[in-house]
Amino acid sequence: MAFLSQSLAPVAASHMSVSRRRVIVGTTIGNALEFFDFTVFSFLMLFIGPLFFPAASSYGQLLLTTATFGVGFLMRPVGALLIGSYADRFGRRSAMTLTLFMMGLGCGMMALTPTHAQIGMVAPLVIVLARLIQGFAAGGEVGAATTLLVEHAPASQRGFYASWQFGSQSLGIFLGAIMVAALVEGLSQQAMNEWGWRVPFFIGMLTAPLGWYIRRRLEDTLVIGLSTSRSQQARARAASSSPLRELFGWHKLTLLKSVLLMLGAMVSTQIIAFYMPAYAARVLGLPTTSSLLASVVVGAVCFLLSPLVGWLSDRCGRKRVICISRLLTLVVIVPCFQWLNAGPSLHNLLLIIGLLSLLLTLQTVPGITMLPEMFPKSVRTTGMAAAYGIGVSVFGGFAQFFVTWLLQVTQQPLAPAWYMMVTVAMSTVVLLWIRDRTGEDIDGGANQVGS
Repeated sequence: MAFLSQSLAPVAASHMSVSRRRVIVGTTIGNALEFFDFTVFSFLMLFIGPLFFPAASSYGQLLLTTATFGVGFLMRPVGALLIGSYADRFGRRSAMTLTLFMMGLGCGMMALTPTHAQIGMVAPLVIVLARLIQGFAAGGEVGAATTLLVEHAPASQRGFYASWQFGSQSLGIFLGAIMVAALVEGLSQQAMNEWGWRVPFFIGMLTAPLGWYIRRRLEDTLVIGLSTSRSQQARARAASSSPLRELFGWHKLTLLKSVLLMLGAMVSTQIIAFYMPAYAARVLGLPTTSSLLASVVVGAVCFLLSPLVGWLSDRCGRKRVICISRLLTLVVIVPCFQWLNAGPSLHNLLLIIGLLSLLLTLQTVPGITMLPEMFPKSVRTTGMAAAYGIGVSVFGGFAQFFVTWLLQVTQQPLAPAWYMMVTVAMSTVVLLWIRDRTGEDIDGGANQVGS
């Protein structure tokens, strides 16, 4: 995370205090850990499948392991609602401390669980439980972290601040792919099967305490800017409130719009960042190292461009940036898959992945910023977390499982592209009915952090 802290300085050194840099590093470390974990699990499925689902065929092992990858997404809406509500009542920092502990616990379970050959059916059950715990934590993590970033930011820089949420996820993808590539290249097949695949999860488990320590020093935005007496009153009101009742009672339409707003980004992220590199190896026959390099490119492009796209959305407006990027995605996605299928090579794969990663960043960063801007402060974390958690669970989490099944049934190599096109188009239409609040005071002057 020192690299992340250093990279902030040249971008906005004159506009950002040390405390705000600490906020960015402290909030984003959880997102980086989350996507690091999902990235390494995605790439290590070929090792995990035979160890925990030995009775199935090779296709069955892949399907079961992919379903185990996706099952964690089932808990995201639950975690989003419960942890989001907790954050709106007792503070964003407290919620983020809890989610980081649970992520570390899930990584530890993955790292330490014996295989099916050692403890039988208990082994896959523990792995599934670990994914459920991580999914629950991730559901609450994104909402609390993004809300804290947005509420700490000056109104004119919310896009830049929130961009580090997606940027840190991309950094997690980058580091996860690099680590798996190093393990695959440096260890024998036997060593990978015996212990090598566990190494990334050990590292994830050990990273969590560092993040917990950093987050303890963050200033919570639930009552930021208030005097001691008013702060105590605000905390008492928040603690006695019911964010879930308010969200589903008064903000149902806003929640629906926010879920559909992120539909295209959720599916695009899963297909571009996780499925497409694996697709190149399994369907097109490219070497495993090619898919790992593709993920490195995804992580690097999205990480490096995220702050720039956030800054751009602050200047040009969120909706404009999202609309342009999605229209370009609709134009190029099918030709990209056709080109890759016609000439499967590492060169073509990296070019296509790089282009799609650029478009993914252009639509996702402004979208993530818009979510907390759509909700009032009393339900902001709950609404943001619910929109993200439901969207990821319903549309993103099982995208790989659905596309794997779709390819098997239809034998149509363009199936992922068509699925992505439909979801991006639907999400773009919904965007027309959402107000762009770029640069506006989203709290009406209350508890707003000054620039």
